[in-house]
Amino acid sequence: MTTELNWTAEGAWTAQGAWGVHDSAGRRFERDRWQARLDELRAAHHVPGATLAVLIDGQVHELASGVLHRGTGVEVTTDSLFLSGSIAKVYTATLVMRLIDEGRIGLDTRVADVLPEFATPDPEATRTITVRQLLSHTGGVTNDFNHDSGRGDDCLAGYVEAARDVPLDCPPGTAISYGGLGYVVLGRLIEVLTGRTWDQALKDLLFTPLGLEHSMTLPEEALRFRVAMSHLGEEGADPDPAPAWDLMPRSAGPYGRVIVSAGDMARFAGMHLTGGLAPDGTRVLSAAAVAAMTSRQTDVPDKWTVSADGWGLGWTLYDWDGVPGHGHDGAAIGQYAYLRVVPHAKLALVLMTNGGSARLLYADLFRDLLAELAGVTMPAPFGPPAQPPAVDLAPLLGTYRREGVVITVSRGQDGGPRMRYEFVDGMKDMSPPLDMELTPVSPGVFAASGAGPSFSEDYMPVVFSTLSNGTPCVYVGMRATPKVA
Repeated sequence: MTTELNWTAEGAWTAQGAWGVHDSAGRRFERDRWQARLDELRAAHHVPGATLAVLIDGQVHELASGVLHRGTGVEVTTDSLFLSGSIAKVYTATLVMRLIDEGRIGLDTRVADVLPEFATPDPEATRTITVRQLLSHTGGVTNDFNHDSGRGDDCLAGYVEAARDVPLDCPPGTAISYGGLGYVVLGRLIEVLTGRTWDQALKDLLFTPLGLEHSMTLPEEALRFRVAMSHLGEEGADPDPAPAWDLMPRSAGPYGRVIVSAGDMARFAGMHLTGGLAPDGTRVLSAAAVAAMTSRQTDVPDKWTVSADGWGLGWTLYDWDGVPGHGHDGAAIGQYAYLRVVPHAKLALVLMTNGGSARLLYADLFRDLLAELAGVTMPAPFGPPAQPPAVDLAPLLGTYRREGVVITVSRGQDGGPRMRYEFVDGMKDMSPPLDMELTPVSPGVFAASGAGPSFSEDYMPVVFSTLSNGTPCVYVGMRATPKVA
C-alpha cells in the first residue's frame, strides 16, 4: 500500500491514493526491491513478522512480511497492529507539549506544583523536579518500578501514589537516566489538566485530528484488528509465541503501550515533519513546540544502546556524520519497534516486529534505507576492537544499585572483567540474572557478550561515567546506576 500526502497551500498534507509516484526530489521508492529485502532479512534474523513504513516527501509506503502468530500462521498485513513499547513516550511528550502550547503548564513548571500527589523519598527532589526534566530523563526517577495498579481508569493515579516511596536513580539534574516512571507521572499530569484519562486524551488530541484509525492504547480496542503476537526464544532460532499477548499493566501506557500500525506511526511522525499540522490543515502542535522537542537537553554517555547522541523533549537525538535526526526505539516483551526521522530528507522510517533478532533486522534494513533515501551513514555495529586496550579495572570494580537492579562488576577467573546484572525487589521475576564477560573498548566503555541480539545487536554497551555530583556510576541500557560499594 502507498499513500501520497501532498502539500496544500497551508503547508499541510492531504492524503490520496498513489502508486509508483516519484517524490519531489526525484527519488523513487522501489517497492518490490525493498519488499524482497525485508523478506530476506526477516527470515535470516528469525523474526516471525514485520511491517515497514517509509514516509518520504509526502508519500507513505507500507510493506508487510511474515506471520502475526507462528501458532496460527495468520499473515502480517500492512494494517496489522503491533505493540510499540517505549515509542509511546514520544506520544506522551507530544501531548505534554500541546498542553504547554495551551498555556496550562510550562517546561520548567515544578511537577509537584501541579500534581500534589507526586513525591519521592527525597523532599528536596520532590520540590524541584520539573516537567522538562521528566521529558528529558534528567529528573533522576527510575525506570525499573514495575507496579500493576489495576485496569481501571484510576490506574495512573494509583501508580503515582505507589511510586512515592521509590528511590531515585540519582539526584535530579545530575545525569540522564532513561526511565519510565517519569512518563507515568507525565501521563497523570495530562489527566489532571485535561480531565480525561491518558488514553482518551491521546485519542481526542492526537489520534482523531490526525486521522489515525489504526492507533489505540487498550487491548479491547486492538482486538477489532489483526494484531501481532509477541514471540520469545533463544538467539538464532525461530521464537515461540509468548504466554500472553501483552505482559504489561495498563499503567505502563504513557511509557510503553501505544498499539499501532507502522503506517499510522509514520503519519504521526509526519505531523512533526510538517511543523505540527494535521492532514486537513488543523494545527495539532505549534511549530515552536515541534522544534523544542528536538532541541538538545542533555548529552548521552552511552551512545550505543539506542544509538543516541543526545536527548530532546521525548525524542532520542542522532548525529549521523553531521546529519541530524531523531527517533526512538521500543520493546514490549517480545515485540520491538524502531522509528527514525531525517528532517532534511523529509523522511521517516518505521519498523515493527514481533520477536526474534529484531535489532539485527533493524540495523541491516535501516542502514540500507537511510543510505539510499537520505544519504545517511549509520554507525558501524558496536563491538570490541580487534586489539582491546589495557584498562585499569580497580576503580570500576564493586557494586552498583538502583531501584530494582543490582550490578556487580568483578574479575573473572582469568582476571578479566565480568558483570552480573540482577533484578531484585519488585523486579525480581522479570528475568534470571545475566552474567556477562566484559571486553574493553576504551577506558570507560566495555562490550558485554551474552545479553541477546534483540537488545543491542551482538554486544551490549556498558559505560562507566560519573554523575555531576562526583558519584561513580555505570550505564547499562541507558540507565545510570550509582556505585554503592
